[in-house]
Amino acid sequence: MEQYFVYNQRLGIPLPKLEKDWEDYSEKEQNAILLRWETIRGTIPDRIAKLEKIINEKQDELGNENDFERSCQLNAEIAELASIINDLWIWYRMNQTVSGRMHQ
Repeated sequence: MEQYFVYNQRLGIPLPKLEKDWEDYSEKEQNAILLRWETIRGTIPDRIAKLEKIINEKQDELGNENDFERSCQLNAEIAELASIINDLWIWYRMNQTVSGRMHQ
């Protein structure tokens, strides 16, 4: 099953890696892929919550930071974490549409 997914270091989750059209997979393969993805998808809100906690910690640190270079670094780190959260939400929501189509 793992051949259909590849771990994305930036997002911290495995993402689908389908090498052919969905219709070219057998029904058994489709069901197995969907089951695995639903399991992965279920971890996304917890992953987002952890990243939000890190953002909050960095924002607290930024509020007390007097060094301009360090402030810029913290802002960049916060922006990257926010970007990761945005991408995770896209994957989370996209699956709702894709799964619905796959089940029809």
